[in-house]
Amino acid sequence: MTGKITLSSVSLIFACGTALFSDGYGNNVIGFVNTLLKRIYGTGSDGITANYSTTLSSVAFAGTVVGMFTFGYLSDKAGRKFGMMSATGIVAVFSGLSSASSGANNSLDGMLAMLIACRFLLGIGIGAEYPCGSVSASEQSEEEGIAKNSQHQWLVLATNTTIDFGFVAGAFVPLVLYWIFGDNHLRAIWRLSLGLGVVPATGVFFWRLRMEEPNRYKRDSMKHVRIPYRLVIKRYWRGLLGISLAWFIYDFITYFVLYSSTITDTVTGGNSSLTVVFGWSVVINLFYIPGTVIGAFFVDLMGPKATMITGLLAQAVIGFIMSGLYTQLSQHVAAFAVGPGNCVGVVAAKSGPTAVRGQYYGVAAATGKIGAFIGTWVFPVMIRDFGGSGSAKGNTGPFWFASGLAILSAIIVYFLVTPLDHDGMKEEDAKFREYLEAHGFDVSRMGLPKNETVPYAEGKEAGSAVKDTDSAIKV
Repeated sequence: MTGKITLSSVSLIFACGTALFSDGYGNNVIGFVNTLLKRIYGTGSDGITANYSTTLSSVAFAGTVVGMFTFGYLSDKAGRKFGMMSATGIVAVFSGLSSASSGANNSLDGMLAMLIACRFLLGIGIGAEYPCGSVSASEQSEEEGIAKNSQHQWLVLATNTTIDFGFVAGAFVPLVLYWIFGDNHLRAIWRLSLGLGVVPATGVFFWRLRMEEPNRYKRDSMKHVRIPYRLVIKRYWRGLLGISLAWFIYDFITYFVLYSSTITDTVTGGNSSLTVVFGWSVVINLFYIPGTVIGAFFVDLMGPKATMITGLLAQAVIGFIMSGLYTQLSQHVAAFAVGPGNCVGVVAAKSGPTAVRGQYYGVAAATGKIGAFIGTWVFPVMIRDFGGSGSAKGNTGPFWFASGLAILSAIIVYFLVTPLDHDGMKEEDAKFREYLEAHGFDVSRMGLPKNETVPYAEGKEAGSAVKDTDSAIKV
């Protein structure tokens, strides 16, 4: 049986995952804020220096990595809901404070220092959403009310698709504000662009207030048990390594496209009008939407692993075509927006056991963000070394390199990542219990206290690991 889809079950997945909209919005909007700050205060020693500009654009990455590692642990040991509520609270608070940044005596340096600090702390909240919100969404996707043949689809739509819409909003909001305020009120535009990040975070915060812990977490967590990390690493290191490397390479390539001015400069002809620059940025980001939405309906049909490999190989092929026919394709910006992003999060969220799923996902996602951070630094240098953005070689060389990395990533996924089945988390949790029991670990203490949890009804269906439904949920 495939089961029936209920609105309440789907809404729980989106309540967990849609806060990732803040990731896409926050990471994309800062590029436009940077542009506005340079227009307002100028550049050079008396304005926005290159050091400030680079730090402002990348400091959220550092905060995101800290948030992923820290809340990966808290997601497993303090609870999914605690992590999700904390994450949205942090994002809301520091989105507001970012927009209110100011320095003593209205000093530019003081304002930028506060903005950079708020961006770092905002990054922690964004990073927290991955091992808390995405992991909870993955666990909700296998609950009753979700058809088996659409479990991965709803997870993709609630997470990666939401991030992509966040990228679009991060480009569209500054454009709309510019239409409203014009050139004479650029300060209002950058402050409102950052401040409006409060709205989705606050909305999700109240959406989550009445949520409970996912049933998967209630049954199989190690919240009150010492986690046997040696056994966990022994069983899962191979898959975690493969997913982490694949995510690193994916973000390394993808964030170059999102942050590179080369593409925008090419399609705008170097036009400095904010309407033209912001407008084309919206168009470029919009091309991600059809891919992520259409791809969501294939991931259950083909399976996340096969879909991911297909996406990586397609990315490589298109990259090679772009490199060979750059002049002809440079005006067709859709070619710059393709990739396997839908599946990397699904694979990371559903490959590990519930007991350490937050940490498993957090490590993989943090590795990806490190790749993104490195990519934003490496590719501009690579363009320069290939001959600069004014030369065909300077523009095509990095795409040859990125296409080769996409093929390498496909090979890594093929050999290191295990295929996922529907209800795969249920089966993996049962196998993990068997594995722990075989190594002398007392699994009867796993799960939350009985008055906080639900019966382990499907334990026997998933495997022989759960022999006593009462002992499975005792502390």
